[in-house]
Amino acid sequence: MANQGKKPTRRSERALAFQVLYGLSFTPATSEGALRAAYAASPDVADRAAESDASARHDPATAPQGYAWEVIHGVWKTQAELDEAVSGFSQNWRVERMGRVELTLLRIAVYEMLFRDDVPAKVAMNEAIELSKQFGDDNSRGFINGILDAVARAVESGRLSPKGQ
Repeated sequence: MANQGKKPTRRSERALAFQVLYGLSFTPATSEGALRAAYAASPDVADRAAESDASARHDPATAPQGYAWEVIHGVWKTQAELDEAVSGFSQNWRVERMGRVELTLLRIAVYEMLFRDDVPAKVAMNEAIELSKQFGDDNSRGFINGILDAVARAVESGRLSPKGQ
């Protein structure tokens, strides 16, 4: 990922977040330290560190930064709430039975819809669909779009909001 000093795009940050969170669907992080280690172990994070000058390299003792980390950490912290929202709008599909690619993309998009004021619902939906083209199969797009459309309508109408708000 040759950025040559350029700030990564939100799409590339979402793709990185997807890759880390997808990996965590096989081996979940049970602590924030384990989450940081999973993030630091991502090849893209290592590539970014290698491209940076020595003073800016990723130091595992330093808190991770950037949009990818914000999404990874946010999804990890709110996973139960996100799964509840996804489950509430997925007809005849339990979260445990969903494909890991689709569930990971749904979690990211629902997290952005519920917890990120800087991401419009339509952007979260579009980005999830674009990532499904890259990481999912042909059936992923329709499945993800249907659930996210229902979530977006519920958020817009006020029927769905983050717990405690």
